[in-house]
Amino acid sequence: MHGTSPHSLKTLLDSLVGPARAARLLSALVIHPSLLVPSESGSSQRASRAVIAQALNMLLFEDLIARVPAAAAYVERALAAGETIVHDHGAVRTVDLDGMGSLPRGREAIVRILEPLGYRLRGTYPLERLRMTGRSYAQDDLPEDLAQFFISELHVDRFPDDFAQAVRRVTSESRDPLTAEASALLVRLAEHGWLSFAEAQALLPMLAACFDRQHPIPSLADYEILLAQSAEMAWIATEGNAFNHATDRVADVEKLTREQKALGQPMKDKVEVSGTGRVRQTAFHAARVMREFRDHDGSIVLREVPGSFLEFIARDYLPGEPTQAAETRRELDLSFDPSNAQAIFKMTAQT
Repeated sequence: MHGTSPHSLKTLLDSLVGPARAARLLSALVIHPSLLVPSESGSSQRASRAVIAQALNMLLFEDLIARVPAAAAYVERALAAGETIVHDHGAVRTVDLDGMGSLPRGREAIVRILEPLGYRLRGTYPLERLRMTGRSYAQDDLPEDLAQFFISELHVDRFPDDFAQAVRRVTSESRDPLTAEASALLVRLAEHGWLSFAEAQALLPMLAACFDRQHPIPSLADYEILLAQSAEMAWIATEGNAFNHATDRVADVEKLTREQKALGQPMKDKVEVSGTGRVRQTAFHAARVMREFRDHDGSIVLREVPGSFLEFIARDYLPGEPTQAAETRRELDLSFDPSNAQAIFKMTAQT
């Protein structure tokens, strides 16, 4: 299936997670054939920005599956049935605030990684009920085949002062995980569109480290202040910039919902339908996870909070004739819907 010679994607994944985990990811996820072309050998071996983007998405998808038991069970069933998953998009939450230690403000912490990988802003979505803004980024080389990123920013200045002060206390000692070495490699990647295999191998773990919590353990008192006014910011306090959710693109969300409910999976009750009718979404409820907090006396206490989840999306094609860019085929509607997004975000509200 993947050719007689190793391809750059497999070689990268083998080196990063080992052959067994790499083989599992390659079997579970749909991958565009152009990313599976046998690679050059020796010192001339390269990894394109699309290959590096795909590898990063696979590492982040695997991380989410490891943190969400319902998602792990879903993937197990898919593998057992010989089915594959189309990773449509991953979602990351950020804080629109200066002064978060050395971490850049809001979406910039993530966008500075995505742009050298060939990602560009595709849509902006006001999430007014949540006092947030969402933005989608698609990869130029394979926009329908490489997972998009949906990056949301929480606007601290739209909340009362006690909330803003709690956010500052939680985030003020955030660290920047992007090292000078990683930044230099991203510059090279942006200039050339590829890196040597050794460079890509070194870069990918540093990029994956950016999708995590970068601030210290929050205080329980601050968490309670945040939770009272924004379940989304409370989630960021414990989970940071980790994938809030990954998404399987499916043909029929309604059918999938019925099947997953019959299996006893923790499914959202309602399928969300976009204003155009072309984008339909649902999700598992968020996993429940134990997280550490600092109590008033400085001791560490544990509390169960919402973690991440797996989403499902169905996308129809855009109406009309094929565009020049699409040549002989129609274009998939890669947009998002603010109402859908805000309903999906509620999967991580306390229940």
